[in-house]
Amino acid sequence: MKASKTIGSYLIERIYELGVRHIFGVPGDFVLGFDKLIEESPIELINTCDEQGAGYAADAYARLKGLGVVCVTYCVGGLKVANTTAQAYAEKSPVLVISGSPGISERIKNPLLHHKVRNFDTQYRVFQELTVASAVLDNPNTACQEIERVLDAINRYKLPGYIELPRDQVLAIAPSHGSIFSCPHISNSNILAEAIEEATALINRSQHPIILAGVEIHRFGLQEELLQLVEKTNIPVAETLMGKSVINELHQNYIGLYGGAMGNEYTRQQVESSDCLIMLGTFLTDINLGIFTANLNPKNSIYVTSEKTSIQFHNYEDIELVDAVRGLLKANIQRREITTSNPVKIPPAFSPVKDKAITVERLFQRINSFLSNNELIVVADVGDALFAGADLFIHGRSRFMATAYYASLGFAVPASIGLQLANPNVRPLVLVGDGAFQMTGMELSTIARYKLNPIIILLNNNGYGTERPICDGKFNDLLPWHYHLVPKVLGNGLGFDIHTEDELEEALVKSQAHLNSFCLLEVHLDSQDISPALKRLGDALSKKIK
Repeated sequence: MKASKTIGSYLIERIYELGVRHIFGVPGDFVLGFDKLIEESPIELINTCDEQGAGYAADAYARLKGLGVVCVTYCVGGLKVANTTAQAYAEKSPVLVISGSPGISERIKNPLLHHKVRNFDTQYRVFQELTVASAVLDNPNTACQEIERVLDAINRYKLPGYIELPRDQVLAIAPSHGSIFSCPHISNSNILAEAIEEATALINRSQHPIILAGVEIHRFGLQEELLQLVEKTNIPVAETLMGKSVINELHQNYIGLYGGAMGNEYTRQQVESSDCLIMLGTFLTDINLGIFTANLNPKNSIYVTSEKTSIQFHNYEDIELVDAVRGLLKANIQRREITTSNPVKIPPAFSPVKDKAITVERLFQRINSFLSNNELIVVADVGDALFAGADLFIHGRSRFMATAYYASLGFAVPASIGLQLANPNVRPLVLVGDGAFQMTGMELSTIARYKLNPIIILLNNNGYGTERPICDGKFNDLLPWHYHLVPKVLGNGLGFDIHTEDELEEALVKSQAHLNSFCLLEVHLDSQDISPALKRLGDALSKKIK
């Protein structure tokens, strides 16, 4: 049994033990006491410009480190991270939200304290809908157990959790009974064995098995097991947009990104013609399925996620994803001979044409060759930054990040903060549209303050370019900014104003060599220009409508 500690110090100690070295947030009076404890601890408190930026940074941090933490004040701060927490829940990112709140003694007779909305538990009830576990630490005798319960749920399900800390409880003494992480969650062995047996039989009698790997391979840290399974069985592997870079795209068994009509035709034919599609950690979302232009037959499918396991039309309960993947790895699956050549080729060298206006297609061709630098990790915002990013050729494992399901604009710039603090050995390459940048782009101030050096490629197409083909109007327009001048406002960073291919080339070369601060490349594009991936998707959807 551990010695008694204050509630605040116990919470900090536990998240430190789980690998957290940075907490993202904005101070406010209801959380200042806890902020001071963080400042005095080995964990660094990263002050962002806005709570939403803190939430996105914590989300990205969680995707690399296994746990991210955002710390805010009551309601005016907490409700600002409701959106980022919803994203973490939708995309299975293990983020802990810590919110300060009015002290228990302050709530007597229900006074009208500042930041209060309706009742003192309004924010708590909101976050109960957005998290896998939540707690208000209003009782010192149960506080440590409540902390452990929330942390355990976050760790097990890779979903966000919420802890509310009244300010008069931060220094309250709480008896501790130790961590409850010593009891790992395991599958029902009999059910698991039966599922593996059926899956093995289906794979072995198939003629054209394909593995389709998804986002949960990232979240549960199963990239190495996936690689071993691919190399043991020699089965071709594709990935979804949410799972992009789950395997090195240079691997000989890699056949591309599957996204219905959004992906390339070769990968689509291979996946949809498979007589045994092994979907591991894959979520069948509309974007993953190319806005439901996919054609997958459940009769030929093995489908394993943290939430369910089904083989053909048989459902299995009480099976953990980790156990299922490792069970397949140990199973007697016949090794196959690859009968088709890998269509994924290293992009050719890019030769810029002087004074030629840059297009989306040519921009991403150049980015493809730029990615030969293995220190880069791509983070794509929503819009054509994401759709065009689907065609990027990622060299390293887990080197692409996006909000490819919840699709909330403004993720990428603050996410680069979390990425680089989670792994200082990588340099974020941010792909962001002008609309998304106007939402959270001023987190460049945070980037400058903490001496980070992402390369930000801003696609300036004068508004919400992805929406124009759907329904255009003045509502898709934006006030034009001189984005490349933002570094002058901040007194930090390099800005580039890019209209042509040769200007792009010069900017990329200079950005790669400039390591001391961020680089912002404003790339001017025609408002009607879209990526080949978005065009493929649009063409397929128009055929469905007709």
